[in-house]
Amino acid sequence: MNPGPAAEELPARPTQPLTDDTFARLNEWECRWRDRQQFLESRGYMLRPRYQPDWIPSWRVNKESAIWCEDAIRAPLREHLIDAKRISSGTMVYIKRVKTNDNESQIATMLSSDGICRDPRNHSVPVLDLFEDVEDPDVSYMVMPFLRLIDRPALDLVEEVVEFIDQILEGLIFMHECGVAHRDCTYKNLMMDASAMYPQGSHPINDVFLPDARTIARPLPRTSVPMRYYFVDYGLSVHIHPDAPSKLVLGVLGRDQEVPELSDEVPYDPFAVDIFIVGNLFRHMFFEQYSNVDFLVPLFEAMIQHDAVARPNAKEARQRWLAIRETLFAVKTRWRLRPRREPWQETVFYDLYALARISFFFRNFTMGTFVLIGAICFVRS
Repeated sequence: MNPGPAAEELPARPTQPLTDDTFARLNEWECRWRDRQQFLESRGYMLRPRYQPDWIPSWRVNKESAIWCEDAIRAPLREHLIDAKRISSGTMVYIKRVKTNDNESQIATMLSSDGICRDPRNHSVPVLDLFEDVEDPDVSYMVMPFLRLIDRPALDLVEEVVEFIDQILEGLIFMHECGVAHRDCTYKNLMMDASAMYPQGSHPINDVFLPDARTIARPLPRTSVPMRYYFVDYGLSVHIHPDAPSKLVLGVLGRDQEVPELSDEVPYDPFAVDIFIVGNLFRHMFFEQYSNVDFLVPLFEAMIQHDAVARPNAKEARQRWLAIRETLFAVKTRWRLRPRREPWQETVFYDLYALARISFFFRNFTMGTFVLIGAICFVRS
């Protein structure tokens, strides 16, 4: 499982000479969004200038290089998803094209319904709006908050991993209590609302830049602002009623193909699949990447057992996690995440920096002395 690109990597600018037509030509799926721009505007959502019917490339008007112009940026190849702004508030949103009354939109809107959406344990992506296409009633548009991948920007401290696990396990319990098994809750389907980290905003595609796509965005520390993590994309999900005669499913689709029981012939428990997928994410994204999160081993090893019956359910997994979390000292959680493949010279340098930061965090001199002693012992461990 690939944990995704490092957040520090800047979007690549073309190194080869490109023709004006390379940037000015819309591809097929971009044209489809351009053709719906006026309809979406009538519903209160504005697409970027590139997707407006009367678009004239700005670099032709301003006589500058296209590679530095915002409207030369096309969205990634996700033909059913596009970024937009809510006209009434100016906030960024995602608009997803779905089949009217399909499984995904029904489950997502159910988890966003009145009462359920106000529960603080609910970490399902909110559905802000859902409406049919005026020309094709078989097509609908689902509007959601603009979210980021959970490691853009990269996690920095152990406590950020702790907070992420807190929220994901809490959300998993709530979702399962609602009778929903996600079945695909992998890295790309767990996202975050990082808007508080970017008070000046950011570009929806080249997200390390400000909205002008020219100036580097400087995010606030993740621990200094409220962060919220969400489950997204219910395309493979199932909603099983408590009185259903069977709570088993079939199917082999999903991003995580390490789940042992996936089958088109032998029914399996989709809720146990969620446990495996989330535990596997903890293993691949955190334990395999960082050397100072070994405390996660008892949690994810229980969650990724080959025997689905032996795995804890969501509540039991959270209970295991809470017991582990109780053993973590403040110094450990405030420490930086230490990459496993980091050269020892970098480890020494960055650990000294982390030590200085922690000493500043514990401003009281006496407390700082104890922290310093504890941190030195921790570094040696």
